[in-house]
Formats: sequence, structure tokens, C-alpha cells
Amino acid sequence: MALFSSRNSSRSRSSLPYLVFLLIAAFFVFKVDILISQSFSSARRNLEKTPNRIVVNPQKSSEERVVDSLPVVLVNATFDQNIMISWGDDRGKILENGELLTLSLDKKSGSGFQSKKEYLFAKIDMQIKLVPGNSAGTVTTFYLSSQGNKHDEIDFEFLGNSTGNPYTLHTNVFSLGKGNREQQFFLWFDPTADYHTYSILWNSKCIIFYVDDIPIREYKNPERLGVSYLKYQPMRLYSSLWNADDWATQGGRVKTNWELAPFVASYKNFTYEACIYSRLTSSSSCDIDSPTSINNGWLTYELDRTSRVRMKALQKKHMIYDYCNDKWRFPKGPAPECKLLQ
Repeated sequence: MALFSSRNSSRSRSSLPYLVFLLIAAFFVFKVDILISQSFSSARRNLEKTPNRIVVNPQKSSEERVVDSLPVVLVNATFDQNIMISWGDDRGKILENGELLTLSLDKKSGSGFQSKKEYLFAKIDMQIKLVPGNSAGTVTTFYLSSQGNKHDEIDFEFLGNSTGNPYTLHTNVFSLGKGNREQQFFLWFDPTADYHTYSILWNSKCIIFYVDDIPIREYKNPERLGVSYLKYQPMRLYSSLWNADDWATQGGRVKTNWELAPFVASYKNFTYEACIYSRLTSSSSCDIDSPTSINNGWLTYELDRTSRVRMKALQKKHMIYDYCNDKWRFPKGPAPECKLLQ
């Protein structure tokens, strides 16, 4: 009996190094997944980039950028009037008299669309039903972006997974080409069973990400800390469905099952309140200092204390990654703007 106990103890001790190795490997794969997602966000932008975007000269005064004759726009938009399919041939479709839009992905190509107008501050809502079933390897995006190496960008990205496992909602903010500001979440519902509303509020004070009108992330203007903010570059709305099975699902270990193609994401009820940017006048339709803007509360909106408490409670339950807490990627300490999240 003593000999038997000794052998069991010896086996337990010998298995410890393997358990430690597996834990370290799992941690490393998660971190690499974050880093790879950064590089493929860049690849996605190159795939979908389109010409004809303008960078506003930051030296111009607000008066030079304003044309009062252009109104702030509130639209319950139809896709045929406000959106154009930008790539993917006939894989992107506008249906039901402009009320429904679908994007599809097959082994040959994905697809995407963009807004016809550019915005310099906006509140945008879109109802989306994501790829159902085994969506491993697929990525559905919904984001605002300008163009160029010094571009600005506000990202929703939905990383697919195998049947029964949750989507990962990936968010990021780029200013003058610098990103690395990821926060990730597991959604608290099945985003493939029905449509859910995903919203971006972007004004001169903050950026707020919403899911079904619930704030999940707030990024405050960090200019007073010496960090650039998204104020001078007009952006278009983009969305796409594409294959990223070399990184999107469990670090690329789970590949896209092409026997299930085509994969389809659906969109409806596109609504925006926005400051429309005009190429003709190089100006925005909003003057945030003008009395006519008083009724446009989104232009100056920030989360109040109650909303922020609600957001923090949701993050505690559903956030799975926050760049501000990642000492492995940022050993010199968190980014300056992280101070504004406390």
C-alpha cells in the first residue's frame, strides 16, 4: 500500500510541469490572437478601401468648417438611397424596396458596403442578424473609417465561432492611424436568432458603443492628456463579411467549413443623425456652437453617472479583454487615456 501511494504521488508530481506548460500555452495563444487581430484589421481596411475621402485641415477654425445652410440630418434610411455595395459583386444585395440588405461570403469572396455620405460626428444605429450556425472563421464588421495611414476608425467586429460557442464582439478605436485600443465581449444573447441594434455615438467629447441601446464602452476625448482624438477627419460607414480563418476563431485553430457556404449576414433599420461633410465646401453641416444645434443632444452627449454605473456592471459580467489591463502587451503601463476610464 505504501508503494502504491508513493507511485501515485510520483505520477502527480511528474504531471505538474505538463499542466503548467498547458496553462502558459493557453495564455500565449490568447495574447497572440489579440495581436493578430490588429494586423488583420489593417488587411481588412486594405481590402475594402475606397478612394474619395477627405482629411479636414486641423488648422482650420470651426467657423471655416461650417456651412449653416446644410442641416443636421436625421434619417430612417433606406439602403438603396443611402448605401452602396462596394465590393463582392452580387454577394451584397439590397432587397425589399431598400428596407433589407444582405452580405454573403463564399470560398471565392466576401462582400461589403459603404455609406454614400461622409460624416464629421454622427449617431448611427443598425440592426444586424449575424451568420447563424457554424460561423467559425468568419468576421462581420460594422465601423466608421477615414482613409490613409493616419486614418481614424471606430470598430465593431463580430468574430464567428463553431456551433454552440459564443461570438466574440471586438471593439477598437483608431486615431491618426494608431489603434491597439481593443475591448472584447461575449454577448449575453444569441446574435444569430434575431436582429439586434448596434450603435455608434461619435461627437467631440466621446465615442460610445451601444448594443440594444445599452452602452458597453465609452472612449472619452483624451486631448488634454496629449493624445489625439477623432475630430478632423470625416468618415464613412462601412460593413463587410469576410473570411479570416487564419486568426478569427481560437487563434486560427478552427477553420471555415466551406461546405456550409454561403454564409449570410442581414441588415435592416439603418438610422442616423449626422453632421454631413460636404466635398464642395470642405465643411460640415454642424456648428456645435450654433443655437440651431441645441436640439441635437447627441452632439454634446456624454454618459451620466447612472449610465456609466450600468455600463461598468455589464463590463464586469461580459467583457473578456481590456487593453488597459494588459500588462503583457504594455509592460510600460497602460495608455494615457486609460486614466479617463476609471
